[in-house]
Amino acid sequence: MDNYLDGASVCIQSGTTTELNLADYFRANNMKFEPITYEKLDEVTKAFDEGRCDVLTSDQSQLYSNRITLKDPEGAVVLPEVISKEPLGPFVRQGDDEWLKIVRWSYYAMVEAEDLGLTSANVDEQAKGTDPAIKRFLGMEEGGDANLPLDKKWAYNIVKMVGNYSESFERSVGQGSPLKINRGLNALWKNGGLQYSPPFR
Repeated sequence: MDNYLDGASVCIQSGTTTELNLADYFRANNMKFEPITYEKLDEVTKAFDEGRCDVLTSDQSQLYSNRITLKDPEGAVVLPEVISKEPLGPFVRQGDDEWLKIVRWSYYAMVEAEDLGLTSANVDEQAKGTDPAIKRFLGMEEGGDANLPLDKKWAYNIVKMVGNYSESFERSVGQGSPLKINRGLNALWKNGGLQYSPPFR
């Protein structure tokens, strides 16, 4: 955001952390805004679409999702500035520690596969190579199982059936989806993002 939003009317869902973050951001930057609050997100989107406010605020992924439902999606832009850090991710029922570990390491496997250059299309060919990190990751050598109660080829199965993190991201919310969200901080650590996996050893 920039000073060009000073005095803007902002459609927002009431009772959310987004509402609090917006107020903090405008206050910290000595700007004023007119909050136009609604109880439900679809009401917020509808109000913006009908021109009852200048700006709509929500989680970034939600903004991309909302944009494609507008009467004129190309007439709206998602601003690149992110005003709060509230990561979204999977969750499981409290106390189900074994399932939590499987979910967590499934995510790590997708990230590690991308880091290793493994895709759903090349994983079988890569498995024929000699790279010990790939062999261990794919369950062909000891040490890559993360002590999970799964078949030793669990990571291979994820990559083969779902793909690596990039494949899943691009297909679901990225450039291969209607949302067209850029990776940004969801990129791998070596590409300037925050995504990395603990060692598969």
